[in-house]
Amino acid sequence: MNKLAAAVIVTIGTLLAPLSLISAQSEQGNPGNGQVIYEQHCLRCHGEALDGWGPEGRFLIVPPANFHSIESRSKTDWELLIQINDGVLFTPMHYWRGRLTDEQIRDVLAYIRMMAPVDATG
Repeated sequence: MNKLAAAVIVTIGTLLAPLSLISAQSEQGNPGNGQVIYEQHCLRCHGEALDGWGPEGRFLIVPPANFHSIESRSKTDWELLIQINDGVLFTPMHYWRGRLTDEQIRDVLAYIRMMAPVDATG
């Protein structure tokens, strides 16, 4: 396979990867399951109170998101799903795609939204 064909395949794969998350817009996650996943994978940075003050988060140069902040609460579910799925460039927030299933990611989002609801005014 030549370099151009490989680049095209990688580009197409990158564009299609988030499509499974598009269907997530209409599917609600389970916040109970999301809490368990959050406690296993997210709490150490984002904190028990979802405020960005987890035991490891306080030592990061770029602080973890405070899900109670106006900035976080004004993000759409889609924006948060993409950030959980793909990570956030130039921050310690790494990607969870392939490490968590789409259902698990929706569950974590449901837990976050239950604890820090959307702020429509933000």
